[in-house]
Amino acid sequence: MISIERILCPTDLSPESDEALHYAVALARAYEAKLFVCHGVEASPLSDGSGREQIRKLFEERISAHIGLADSATPECEGIVVEDDPVIAIPREAAERRIDLIVMRSRRRPYAAALLGSTAEAICRTAPCPVLVTHPREHEWVGISTGEINLKHLLVAYDFSNDSELALSYGLLLAQEYQAELHLLHVLPSISTPALAVLGSGSEDIFRQAARRLETAVPAEAHLWCKVKQVVSEGHPYREVLAYAEEHEIDLICMGVHGAGFTMRALFGSNVDRVLRQAPCPVLIARPLRPANLVATNGRADERAAGMA
Repeated sequence: MISIERILCPTDLSPESDEALHYAVALARAYEAKLFVCHGVEASPLSDGSGREQIRKLFEERISAHIGLADSATPECEGIVVEDDPVIAIPREAAERRIDLIVMRSRRRPYAAALLGSTAEAICRTAPCPVLVTHPREHEWVGISTGEINLKHLLVAYDFSNDSELALSYGLLLAQEYQAELHLLHVLPSISTPALAVLGSGSEDIFRQAARRLETAVPAEAHLWCKVKQVVSEGHPYREVLAYAEEHEIDLICMGVHGAGFTMRALFGSNVDRVLRQAPCPVLIARPLRPANLVATNGRADERAAGMA
């Protein structure tokens, strides 16, 4: 059973980070979850006792600004200051504090710099829990002035894997909570690829088979409290996901991640990387919850892999 009881929101104390904070506060209020606001600093005079006090005051100011948007109950909040690389510190803090969801902002990087990835992408690779990533200039579903959650259209990228099954579980949870329309999208390889070209007219059967599998993926009771749309398309998965999200004014994309990390395909960009960089709305990267010892082990493995790249 999925529950959201502890939310972590990393911040660099900039206005851009505050854009993710209003999502974190709204979700913490909606699920009566405890909110942890985390800021990373390098070892410096600012990271001593007085510096930390200054940072905590900044925490309070920013959190108060978003809590004051509505008259609802104030969520329990805690500020965290860590002296480490955020890519390492955030997954570690999330594991040690048994976080259920990380909410963070991603700055859209220019395409020339996309090969280097971003902090948000790196954290999505090693996080011990799901990560909700917001972007500048996107379709918003948390009211700036009200703090109210207004989810209307959810998209789950579904490839019948266990990872996409987890993404569907989160999509169903949110669709039920907010009576949102749920879109389930499965992308087949292009008909021009050798794998399907040799099948000729049999490719129509592949579409029908995929459509039938999509119909059984959603529990029958879900149709009682939300409208469900199942779609099968063909092409490059990330392009189809992005185009569908744009065309149907999707509020949130839910995707699963294969394996313990994204692997070293990040040099060219995986489907998840590309959706994160170009999505017209926030993206929820669904990951299974993992304990701290596994996070440390996988973190060391990722560092070794990066060193060999």
